[in-house]
Amino acid sequence: MLYLGNAESIGKLLDKRNFYFVPMKQDNPITKPRSVVFDPTYIKKTLENALDGKQIQPMLL
Repeated sequence: MLYLGNAESIGKLLDKRNFYFVPMKQDNPITKPRSVVFDPTYIKKTLENALDGKQIQPMLL
């Protein structure tokens, strides 16, 4: 689960055009249950899809 402030900011960006997210996953569910990080293996695929105006799904892995 994201902190309220971060989730609100991400939600606002999701509503905007031309903002694309690299898929995210939970960082460490044991010691940091509310932490998410992007998955760097998806950077290239995210950029390629963004050039076509598409968001990779799912965004939360």
